[in-house]
Amino acid sequence: MGDSKDNLLWISWHDSAWIPILNPTNVMDYFQSTTNPFYDRTCNNEIVKMQRLNMEHLSNLTGLEYMLLHVQEPILYVIRKQHRHSTSAVTPLADFYIIAGVVYQAPDLGSVINSRISTTVNHLQGAFDEARTYSRYHPSKGYWWEFKETEAKDLEDENKKSRLKSAKDKAKEESSSAFQRHRVNILLADLAKKFPLKDTPFPAPNAQLPEQRISSEDNSKVEVKVEIKTEPQGNKPPPEKKPRIG
Repeated sequence: MGDSKDNLLWISWHDSAWIPILNPTNVMDYFQSTTNPFYDRTCNNEIVKMQRLNMEHLSNLTGLEYMLLHVQEPILYVIRKQHRHSTSAVTPLADFYIIAGVVYQAPDLGSVINSRISTTVNHLQGAFDEARTYSRYHPSKGYWWEFKETEAKDLEDENKKSRLKSAKDKAKEESSSAFQRHRVNILLADLAKKFPLKDTPFPAPNAQLPEQRISSEDNSKVEVKVEIKTEPQGNKPPPEKKPRIG
């Protein structure tokens, strides 16, 4: 891949004035704007446009042209750049998609494979470089792996994650902010002004309620009679024990 400034895969283009009115009938005029870096002015579309002909005449010409390939209103439009050899033979060169008024160039298969391979090689190189830092060698012992630093680093990472998690849990436990509490206090004060509490008289400490008075009167009327019966005891001596003859 070339430099990001020259590679069209790294750039995008849009015109804010066209985005609100973009539709399938004017999307080709939007793509053929003079400031669009994806549009080649040597194409047959410019010839037809200058001659004020219908775009159907493109099939009668040979050379570079642009055509509207796919429409998914109101957000997606796909435009194809192709080379026409005859009325029925064309060679696709590139595809451009317009999403929400922003024009991008679709990557070709070679660019996608190249990007994936470069990413894979980069990760593999990083893995080998990291693995090399853990290998140890001694003439009497040979090669071995030493992961003490990694274990300490993993433990430190776990501690950091636990601290972050505890901080997040503490933030979740806070039911409301200071602004919300202040606002709730104001609302409660307004409700208290609109609906004041009625003053209810409290009874004196020695005063009795009517129900208590009635119960006390009933208790005074009821008399409980307790009779204790005693049995007379005679002056009889206890029975004598007879000797047991064995």
